[in-house]
Amino acid sequence: MQLFAHSVDDEKSVRRQDPLLTPFAIKRVILKNRIISTSHASGLTEGDFPQERYQRYHEEKAIGGIAMSMFGGSSNVGIDSPSVFRQINMGVDEVVPHLQQFSARMHAHGTALMCQLTHMGRRGSPYEGAWLPAIAPSARRETLHRSIPREMTERDIHRVIRYFGQAASRCRQAGLDGLETLAGGHLLGQFLSPSVNVRTDRYGGSLENRCRFILRVHEEIRKQVGEDFVVGIRYAIEDGLDFEESVRAAGILERSGLFDFFNVVYGRMDTAQALITDNMPTMSMPSSPWLQKAAAFKKEVRLPVFHAAKIADLATARYAISEGLLDLVGMTRAHMADPHLVRKLMEGREHEVRPCVGASFCRSHETACIHNPSTGRETWLPHEVDRSPGPCRKVVVVGAGPAGLEAARVAALRGHEVVLLEAGSRPGGQVLLAALASWRKDILGVIQWRVDALTRLGVDIRLNSYADAADVTGLEPDTVIVATGGIPWLDELEGHEHCLSVVDALTQQPPSGGEVLVYDGTGRHNAYVCAERHALAGRQVTLVTLDGQLGMELGGRGDDIVWRRKLTELGVHVRHDLRLISVSAVSGRRRAAFVHELTGATIALEADHVVVELGVLPVCDVYDDLKPASVNDGELDLDKFAKGVPQAWPAAGPGKRFELYRIGDAHASRDIHASIYEAFRLCRLS
Repeated sequence: MQLFAHSVDDEKSVRRQDPLLTPFAIKRVILKNRIISTSHASGLTEGDFPQERYQRYHEEKAIGGIAMSMFGGSSNVGIDSPSVFRQINMGVDEVVPHLQQFSARMHAHGTALMCQLTHMGRRGSPYEGAWLPAIAPSARRETLHRSIPREMTERDIHRVIRYFGQAASRCRQAGLDGLETLAGGHLLGQFLSPSVNVRTDRYGGSLENRCRFILRVHEEIRKQVGEDFVVGIRYAIEDGLDFEESVRAAGILERSGLFDFFNVVYGRMDTAQALITDNMPTMSMPSSPWLQKAAAFKKEVRLPVFHAAKIADLATARYAISEGLLDLVGMTRAHMADPHLVRKLMEGREHEVRPCVGASFCRSHETACIHNPSTGRETWLPHEVDRSPGPCRKVVVVGAGPAGLEAARVAALRGHEVVLLEAGSRPGGQVLLAALASWRKDILGVIQWRVDALTRLGVDIRLNSYADAADVTGLEPDTVIVATGGIPWLDELEGHEHCLSVVDALTQQPPSGGEVLVYDGTGRHNAYVCAERHALAGRQVTLVTLDGQLGMELGGRGDDIVWRRKLTELGVHVRHDLRLISVSAVSGRRRAAFVHELTGATIALEADHVVVELGVLPVCDVYDDLKPASVNDGELDLDKFAKGVPQAWPAAGPGKRFELYRIGDAHASRDIHASIYEAFRLCRLS
């Protein structure tokens, strides 16, 4: 197709004109462009070390053209800084061979590699690793990680300094291009913060004294690695210090001559709320929320400045570099969504980059992107989709939610003729309802990217097409994929006729008056979206949950915190541990009867309107009607599917005309990632 074509001259023109593709030097390290991935704990370590799966995850970014990948978020340097979220153990020599293999792998693609070193201090756990007490400048507990540390002695200080030096030496031995230490929230940053460090010796009190520990650590690092090795610090602005004090402290560090760059983050990370708004902003935060803070910091220092915090698109990254706000721009989560984004930029295909929608799914699922099933699975699931070696098949996909769209996309990339049938007037399925939340509109990127891809691929998309079995068979398919989603599961609830499902409530205008009771029986987003929508319309809302807290199925990625804040701000009254057993009509109102999960007591609550979320049941009508004509009776060979082996079925014969599969919520009620992962695995081998 002409749309995909580009010439070598086009590529050279992009390189000449785009500031993101200009090189940058830090000492002996020459970076081929300005885009990097910053250190994060990927959860892919095996036996405390970065082995094949860990390395392949980063190598994919190198294949995709990134200038530098920084790895090992919170890599621990010593025995009393244990792994609490599958970090790398940089405190032992056994790590070196793994790092050597890693650096060779990355350098083969012309990509630099740097490691992050830390001691977690009070963020560590006394119940992990060797079960040693957490240590900190002073005995001040962190709200998030909860350990009560003991105050460090001079002997502790000398020991930890030695740990950092030894870990740095291992980085040099391994052939890495550099390293950074981590200040924000961790031990180095804890010494800087006057709310954590209340010492009265030479390591506490004045700002100069509070910088002393960091300086001594970096003196030892420099002693171990030499002057030519790149050494920087991941430095937090306004983490216990105001902006002016943050700049003053940075000046003290800069004047020491021990540092080669500042990798700047913003704010605190010692509470769950701070973590998802400051350091790791979620979908609830605007794009690049701390870029201007980082730019203001850069004006005050001479060293190169990097920054990453929800810089999810190339346009924002380009602005940051072209305006001199940053020297290198971190696009870490953006590379989880699309590790080939730099290559696509170089080839003039920026419009094809899979967007990071900020769902933070990667925070709690081993770097898995909510809509890129290959990320973190590179050892068995390639990012690229090859054309099928077999004959072109006609594939009919029924349903254009995330699963159906992905199935159609991958089948088309395989070279098959694809027809996509959607009963509604818009593709998207339940994602359209998810986007009704005040802060989740970016989730539509999951849908729009696929619609754009299908348009480029020439897929026949038929909206407003409520297809039955005859419609499908009339298209003479070789393969049928049913992705018809699910319908609200209310029929088994006594008195279901007196309430609305969350789906129905979200597709209607909120009632003009009265109290609304919303019941959450799943711990997913839908009930909270509905409660928020009714509260914003001025209704008095009570949210009742089956679970003991909000968001039990949201994966621990911070969305539960966002909802707690939003619903509190809106005055939504929340009650927990109640199982809905019936709804009845009483004097023009609705009475909902519950059983308390902990006490067994029965409780009745009244409201003018009751909305219920109990999940969905698969819509199977078309699937069931098509099964008799399928060669596989509509079933997967699960062993082959799980192993990534193509399905193998008898050729079509009398009465058996096509392969038939169902995916997504038409198979079972699950999340977006599971649906897309299922579609991708099925279709990439067809």
